[in-house]
Amino acid sequence: MACLFRRLQVRLLASLNQSATYSLANMRMFAIVAVVGHPLFYLYWTEFEPQIFESVWLRVISVVVALPMLFERQLFRAGEWRRGVTVYWFLILVYQLPFFFVFMSLMNHFSTVWALSTMAASLFLVLLVFDWLMIMLMALIGTAAACLVYIAIGGDMSEQSETLRQLVPTYLFALLGGSVFNYKTELVAREKFAAITSAVGTMAHELRTPLLGIRSGARGLQNYLPAIFEGFEMARAQGLPVKRIRTAHYREMHAVLSRINTEAEYTNVILDMLLVNSSRTTIDESSFEVSSMGACVQTALERYPFHSAQERERVHWAAEPDFRFRGSPLLMVHVLFNLLKNALYFLARVDDGDIRIWVEHGPGGAHRLYFRDTGPGIPADVLPRIFERFYSGMPHGQGTGIGLAFARMVMESFGGDIRCRSVVGRYTEFVMLFPAVDRDE
Repeated sequence: MACLFRRLQVRLLASLNQSATYSLANMRMFAIVAVVGHPLFYLYWTEFEPQIFESVWLRVISVVVALPMLFERQLFRAGEWRRGVTVYWFLILVYQLPFFFVFMSLMNHFSTVWALSTMAASLFLVLLVFDWLMIMLMALIGTAAACLVYIAIGGDMSEQSETLRQLVPTYLFALLGGSVFNYKTELVAREKFAAITSAVGTMAHELRTPLLGIRSGARGLQNYLPAIFEGFEMARAQGLPVKRIRTAHYREMHAVLSRINTEAEYTNVILDMLLVNSSRTTIDESSFEVSSMGACVQTALERYPFHSAQERERVHWAAEPDFRFRGSPLLMVHVLFNLLKNALYFLARVDDGDIRIWVEHGPGGAHRLYFRDTGPGIPADVLPRIFERFYSGMPHGQGTGIGLAFARMVMESFGGDIRCRSVVGRYTEFVMLFPAVDRDE
């Protein structure tokens, strides 16, 4: 029995964590709906369509507890707030949906308006929480709390018994049926994502072996080509019948080998980026350390395989001032790799522009890293979607759509954020926000 209880506890905690994680993108919108909707409906139900019962205090509480969700990125993705976001999300959903609507329905004797409102709240709960067991648990806790409060203030449940016998089966059907279909949709999406990331990872691994052979061959030729040409010149000097090779062609061979080596190195870095980007759906924060941003940018610029010296000269880095951040230097370097790769691609298309990277210090010890390119810019209809996983603004087949999604995931794991603003024909600017680091670290 204890083992079964433990398994159920683990299942519920995992489901709650997943629901909170998947719902992070909807938190702000949910807060906006709550903050705007409750005052408007209070006004409507009191002035235009008066109901039997209405409570300004319940709605004020709903608005107040929803306000922190408007700032969820700043508050919940760093430090102690981040650890409490799951519990907060659970409590907010229980209060805002099953508790509030069931209690208001009881106080209004399940009038048509409130019976339908409770049904809408049930469907809303299904949309926000994908796991059927967690949905039923939230609905049970919220409904039980609403009934207890109703009884505590003198309400008589026996007066509602006939109505409840008619409506409860309908509500249960909506919750169970909706959660089953919602779970299947989520399962399909997760399996699709797993298949794509697995294929990307396998492809990247398989390309490493021939790439290593190409690099080794190019290096070998670079090492021995001078000796071969030295022997060729000696043979010519001795009057042996050898075909003449122009000095320009000899130099071209050296240049070709250097280009092969550079392209192989570039491809190897891209494969590294692909593996890191596709293999990570969560970030392990246990290995985070306090690092220098200047060192990360310098490492990225030194390791990134620029196609030419001219391409490298397009990137301008203002090394001062520097700042420290808590996170993974390796992941930060790969975030910069992604930004460099995208920016250089679009600069090459217009054959103009440059890249500037600099730092600004914000209030309270926070910091910002700016990454701006003066390329063609991002169209307004594309800009809102650039951080979506598997969405790419590049021509079909030329982008995976995981680089910027990976960058956002990394920045959020650092307790920060990444934003983008762009003007078509002028520039694209990414701003990476980093929280302050404690002086003790």
